[in-house]
Amino acid sequence: MVKVGIIQTSAYRTNKEGITKISKFLEGLGKMKTEIVCLPEQWLKNNEIYDFDSEFLEFKEISKKYQMTIIPGAFYEKIKRDISITSPIIGPKGDIIGKQEKIHPFDYEKNTVTPGREVRVFNTACKFGVVICYDLVFPKVSETFVKKGAGILFSPSRIVRRGINPWTTYLQARSLENRVPILAANVSSRKYGGSSMIIDLFENNKVMIPKIIKIKKEGYAVKNFNLAKFEKNRKIRFSDSKKFV
Repeated sequence: MVKVGIIQTSAYRTNKEGITKISKFLEGLGKMKTEIVCLPEQWLKNNEIYDFDSEFLEFKEISKKYQMTIIPGAFYEKIKRDISITSPIIGPKGDIIGKQEKIHPFDYEKNTVTPGREVRVFNTACKFGVVICYDLVFPKVSETFVKKGAGILFSPSRIVRRGINPWTTYLQARSLENRVPILAANVSSRKYGGSSMIIDLFENNKVMIPKIIKIKKEGYAVKNFNLAKFEKNRKIRFSDSKKFV
């Protein structure tokens, strides 16, 4: 079993205010022995992060204290002349063990953001992948994560209110297609629609049915998963896929 969670953030006046508030949630999740936690995309006031280590120092300390993996979201990162949208992964020892870049910049992001070129599977409490917001729209991204060994997917997102219904549809579709649970974190504010969710699947007479836990306001949700239970159905699903032109 693995215990995983998501945090739904709100709007904060400064990065420090936001990080201080969310650190309290992370402490609570740590005390509940949560093993992996995911936050939304670009939830801070200033989302251009020049140094992940210093910006998320409090998160790193909490991670080490509770041996908890923290996905603090996804943010603009400038490396030399390139700008990426990057999700750093804070491992259970309190250090950044790697990063996942957003592969499909959305709309205005395409003017400045260099697309990522690789999906990376991380292995702490379990093997997992990070599907950043708009990457969820493209089925091949989630499928590649799962075929590389991810048993669960996390999706740091920032979805406007009018986009919540299609976002929910995409999340359920990716979960069903790949026979994998998905945890998606969103921002809750006047502009962004919250509804962060944990998608589980259960079988009813050979039909897989999504079961959704949603967060209504700023806060968090957790769930225990036995990831081994998905493996048989996933193997059947992938073996049923045929090549065609």
